[in-house]
Amino acid sequence: MFDKKYITKGIDSEISLYLQSLMWSMIKSMKVEKQDYLQVFELKKISVGGKEFQQITHSQEQPKYKNTIFIPVEKGGSIENKIFVIDDFDYCTMLLAEEY
Repeated sequence: MFDKKYITKGIDSEISLYLQSLMWSMIKSMKVEKQDYLQVFELKKISVGGKEFQQITHSQEQPKYKNTIFIPVEKGGSIENKIFVIDDFDYCTMLLAEEY
């Protein structure tokens, strides 16, 4: 699963290559018996003590999985968005939730 990778125009224009690569890596490094065809990423802005972080929560429904990481970013560098990665066994596509 998750071998032939594609992105939509929305991902290309709104999500940095760094974050795209990080999310693909998070899928690949999952410690689960089976990966669901649908992976969900929620990106949120977090400020702690005057510092800004990008929170990325990665989840799937079956079997249940959830992992959250925090990345320090420059002020104003974090984004808020929901991203789906869907694998239909021929290819997988990363898309913004509003593109679904």
